[in-house]
Amino acid sequence: MLFLLLPLLAVLLGGGNADGLKEPVSFRVIQIASFYNHSWKRNLVSGYLGDLQTHTLDTNSSTTIFLWPLSRGNFSNEEWKQLEMLIHIRYVQFLEGMHRHSRELQFEFPFEIQVIGGCELHSGKFSGSFHRLAYQGSDFVSFQNNSWLPSPVAGNMAKRLCKVLNQNQHQNDITHSLLSDTCPFILGLLDAGKAHLQRQVKPKAWLSCGLSPGPGHLQLVCHVSGFYPKPVWVKWMRGDQEQQGTQRGDILPNADGTWYLRATLEVAAGEAAGLSCRVKHSSLEGQDIILYWEHHSSMGLIILAVIVPLLLLIGLVLWFRKRFFR
Repeated sequence: MLFLLLPLLAVLLGGGNADGLKEPVSFRVIQIASFYNHSWKRNLVSGYLGDLQTHTLDTNSSTTIFLWPLSRGNFSNEEWKQLEMLIHIRYVQFLEGMHRHSRELQFEFPFEIQVIGGCELHSGKFSGSFHRLAYQGSDFVSFQNNSWLPSPVAGNMAKRLCKVLNQNQHQNDITHSLLSDTCPFILGLLDAGKAHLQRQVKPKAWLSCGLSPGPGHLQLVCHVSGFYPKPVWVKWMRGDQEQQGTQRGDILPNADGTWYLRATLEVAAGEAAGLSCRVKHSSLEGQDIILYWEHHSSMGLIILAVIVPLLLLIGLVLWFRKRFFR
């Protein structure tokens, strides 16, 4: 039983040159299978190059969806059709195997299995592979040295699964071969995606006032959006002092492949003066973005000073027309 659709890694065939990428980069395939009962299940499969989702699998037709031009690598349409056939076989084997062993492994419905497998490169060279399985969101088993090993914190259920998987050494040999033979060819896809991975997109930042945490207090919000690559530093500051109360949200994807983040700080209303939001990002080349809360507040007052008289004027005109021209 082979859990991961590792034939998808064959898209990486074709070689190439990944020089210029300084940080480690991985290509990984993620499969999430949800088993609601013995007859109802759902399966999601996606491929990622670094943080970029490059592929997804239409499980109804077992066809691969290419999310970017680089996703095709160096493969022809005919070669992709052959890969999709292999993917379909592995997909069916995975679902059948889980159903077949769910009772003896004491998996209780509903349950979810997450599988991740792929390859890592560093300085343009293949540096290793990985293949792990999680059960209900927790580490469960991993493939190492041609066999399956239980996670130290997974308990007896993981040991039983490893015992079942290791009984089929032929499938373990296939898994090992797929990882060792196809991973070095990740350079083909990596070379196609190098320009995307190396790009630098400057963030845009703005301030707003969030929901009040209580009487006499403010929630200051610093929004940072449209940046790439993902690593970013955002802090509320008072002068050169970082404010330890800064709360960072999750870094979320934008539709164009860039990222969004918000950082909040709760303060007493009288303590907001002198605070600023500082943003550091590689695309800024040391020219940090600094937004001062006083400027945001002053701009709000200016807008308020313009809008309120305008609304009063409109109301006066309407009253005048109603009063004298009816």
